[in-house]
Amino acid sequence: MSRPSFVQRLGLAAPIVQAPIGSACTPELVAAVGEAGGLGVLAGSWLSAERLTRAIERVRELSARPFGVNLVLSQAPADHVRICVAEAVPVLSTSWGAAAGVSAALRGTGMVHVHMVGAVEDAVRAVADGVDAVVAQGWEAGGHVLGEVSTLALVPAVVDAVDVPVLAAGGIADARGVAAVTALGADAAWVGTRFLAAREADVHPDYRARLAAAGPSDTVFGEVFTGGWPDAPHRALRTSSTLRSDLPPEVVAVDGDGRPVRRYDDVIPTAGVRGDVEALAHYAGQGVGLVHGVSPAASIVAALWPGPAAPSDDGGRGSSGAAARS
Repeated sequence: MSRPSFVQRLGLAAPIVQAPIGSACTPELVAAVGEAGGLGVLAGSWLSAERLTRAIERVRELSARPFGVNLVLSQAPADHVRICVAEAVPVLSTSWGAAAGVSAALRGTGMVHVHMVGAVEDAVRAVADGVDAVVAQGWEAGGHVLGEVSTLALVPAVVDAVDVPVLAAGGIADARGVAAVTALGADAAWVGTRFLAAREADVHPDYRARLAAAGPSDTVFGEVFTGGWPDAPHRALRTSSTLRSDLPPEVVAVDGDGRPVRRYDDVIPTAGVRGDVEALAHYAGQGVGLVHGVSPAASIVAALWPGPAAPSDDGGRGSSGAAARS
């Protein structure tokens, strides 16, 4: 069954969506991805109303390109949907909750509603609830993971089951992964781990170093970092906290605002974190073995979707390094 193209509807030059990578997601990252032809997405769930509004305004100061805001429905304040509607955010991305109420709130606004799912039946339900597109998230994904099916198996099954555009998430970190999921019928790739290595992302240097050194078998899946977000399985790099789930949940660090962070809190190491950075949540998907170092977001988009005028990407190795794998 033919369906309208997500990429064409938003006027994107590349079928690349930067996933909302939590506190690492900055307006500068979102704007840079948009300027490079992809779709950047703010992580709005844990921002105050004032900070969310300010972040949206900052993206618009930096770029006139379309962008999105992601809301985890089980965590975000209900008022955040209203803020996104008032600000006429081009794309509202939701997950971890029922989509119907949000779809109703967006009806007639012209905003695009994208909802993340981890199973075929959830995709069918979301479309019945009125969403404009779904993100089929495979088990390989980093961060919080909805389902138990691999990207390779899930994406074509969802494509066959719904009549809206499908975006593919989970383990996609280079151009080969993007080509694979588009061959499976996805309109675009939803990429998170690779953008943790973007120069514009707010990521602690130690976190970046661990990402660059990790291979696909260095991630673990389970429920470890449940402080602040219980009952939400996730994938992260192996650390002292993932190896020992029985350690005391004592304060191990402070964030950039000086707030204490306990072991097993759902907090990633941003640049301003001080303390035992290794003990925190180093979320990463199984595509992490394809992340080799820091690059500008524009170079990452170009590497994921090469074009005739695309800027080069050396995988973060520097101009004298080996050629990028992607």
